[in-house]
Amino acid sequence: MKRWIAGILALFNLGNGVVMLSAGSTWWSLVPGAADTGPFNPHLVQDVGIAFMAAGVGLAARAWRPIYWPAAVAGAAFLAGHALLHLAMIAGGHNRHAVSDLVAVILPAALALYSALPSQGEQHA
Repeated sequence: MKRWIAGILALFNLGNGVVMLSAGSTWWSLVPGAADTGPFNPHLVQDVGIAFMAAGVGLAARAWRPIYWPAAVAGAAFLAGHALLHLAMIAGGHNRHAVSDLVAVILPAALALYSALPSQGEQHA
């Protein structure tokens, strides 16, 4: 089950990263709350797109071979940090898109951590 979750999240994150790199302004205009943070910054969106792609590669490694769970933990760490930032914004009342953040940022990060962490007895490469 963890491999399936990791695989689905890998595709989602790789796809998100590719869109951020190739159509950043479209991504910026479609993602709830992105435009609320200020004017479009193509370099920032591309940098974060690369981080999403790296997270996707780590999760894909876990989906492909369970022994590569350390790569998935590294990718999930970015997603978890991103989710914690969004949680802090929600808690501080600085987020008008709490529901979409819970569904699109926080839940996937929690699932990524779950799928990345090894099961009992699992070793790494």
